[in-house]
Amino acid sequence: MQNTTQPAPAAKPAPPPKPVPPPEFREGDIATMDVASLIAIVKDPGATDFHKAKACQRLGEHGSKEAVLALAPLLANERLNTYARHGLETVEDPSADDALLAAMAKLHGDRKIGVINSLGKRRAEKAVPALARLIYGGDLNSACAAASALGHIGRLAAAKELQAALGKSRGAVRTAVADGSLVCAERLLADGKREQALAIYTQLAVPSSPKPVRLAAMQSIIREETSLERPR
Repeated sequence: MQNTTQPAPAAKPAPPPKPVPPPEFREGDIATMDVASLIAIVKDPGATDFHKAKACQRLGEHGSKEAVLALAPLLANERLNTYARHGLETVEDPSADDALLAAMAKLHGDRKIGVINSLGKRRAEKAVPALARLIYGGDLNSACAAASALGHIGRLAAAKELQAALGKSRGAVRTAVADGSLVCAERLLADGKREQALAIYTQLAVPSSPKPVRLAAMQSIIREETSLERPR
C-alpha cells in the first residue's frame, strides 16, 4: 500500500537580526534632554556631528532663547549649518534674527542662501534692508533668494522694496522679484492689508511682467473684486 504521509514542512529560517547602528549614530538620551544638556552637546568638541545635529533639532523644538548663542557659530559649519538654521527658525526671541543677519553678512554660497531662506521663514522684518541690498548685488543666487525671502516676510516694508525692485531688476532677478511680489501680496491679504495687496497685483498685471505672474495677478484681482468675504 502506497504511503500517503506528507513530509513535514521545512522550518522557516529565522529572520535576520535588525541592524544596530554604531554608538556614534545612536540618539541615546538626546530626545529627552533639557536645554542646558543639549547646549552642552552642541558646544562639546568631542561630540559627533550626528549627536550635534540631533541636539540642534531638539533645541529648535524647545524654541529657547538660550539656544541662540550655541547655534549661531554652527551657521558657518559646512556639515551642521542646516541643522543650526532649523533650530534658530523656531526661536521666537529676536536674537535669532540678529544671529542669522550677522551670519548672512559673512557667509557665501549655499550657506548664505540657507540663511536668507531662514530669514524669510521667520518673517524677519529687521532683515528687509539687508535683503533689499542683495537684490542689486552681483551674486545672482543671493539676489533671487533675497527676493523670495522678502516675499515670505510679507510686511509693508518688504512690499515697498519689492515694488521698487520691479522697475530696476532684469532677467532672472526680475522674475524672482515678481514671484516674491505675488507671495508678498498674499501675505498682506492674510494680514488684512487688502488695499496694499491689490496695489501689488495691479503693478504685476502689466504686459512686461512674466506671463505666469501676470496671469496670477489678474486672477487675484478678479478674485478680490468679486469676493463677498473680503472687506472693502
